[in-house]
Amino acid sequence: MSWASFYAVISGINRHSTGIGRIWLSVLFIFRITVLVVAAESVWGDEKSGFTCNTQQPGCNSVCYDHFFPISHIRLWALQLILVSTPALLVAMHVAHRRHVDKRLYKLSGKSNPKELEQIKSQKIKISGALWWTYVISLVFRVTFEVVFMYVFYMIYPGYKMIRLVKCDSYPCPNTVDCFVSRPTEKTVFTVFMLAVSGVCILLNLAEVFYLVGKACFKRLHKGPWFQQKLVVGK
Repeated sequence: MSWASFYAVISGINRHSTGIGRIWLSVLFIFRITVLVVAAESVWGDEKSGFTCNTQQPGCNSVCYDHFFPISHIRLWALQLILVSTPALLVAMHVAHRRHVDKRLYKLSGKSNPKELEQIKSQKIKISGALWWTYVISLVFRVTFEVVFMYVFYMIYPGYKMIRLVKCDSYPCPNTVDCFVSRPTEKTVFTVFMLAVSGVCILLNLAEVFYLVGKACFKRLHKGPWFQQKLVVGK
């Protein structure tokens, strides 16, 4: 499945999201998926062939490359984007289930107006009740995946700066050899950019969680006996 198809799937929840959720989806697609596909993949396209060591020993280049770069940045970021976006499918499935139930209840009521049935299929569903819990849980999963991947990235590649020169003495290298990374500055720029955007997405997800929780607390407080009593006293 292409990235465009993947975006089309997760964008189905866009009209049911909050304003912050729509901003998150835009940031995800424009600043992460688009940059990854259009620019970053071409920069890292030569990472294996561009990694050269000052030796002709067969197998030395491959062993040293695998030692210093156990996981490709591009594949790691692609896996991160897939897992971070997957929780949105929980909301999409919940919305689809709600629409199925609404259509079934409408048909059981004996009505058969095609226009009303079409409205049920396309109407925006408010984030309340069970859907509220599904939405909040999906946000928690998003934040968790983002944080875990940033931690894994730090454990594999300490720091954000792409090294220019690495020294390798792994077998079958005859001795300690110098190996050179292609386009280190350009790769450093993209690494900083992707990590920064990932941090922005974490902040957006946390802001949406606080927004939904705060809104729910306000509604409960607004409907509570203390608030109702205050209104009566005010009258």
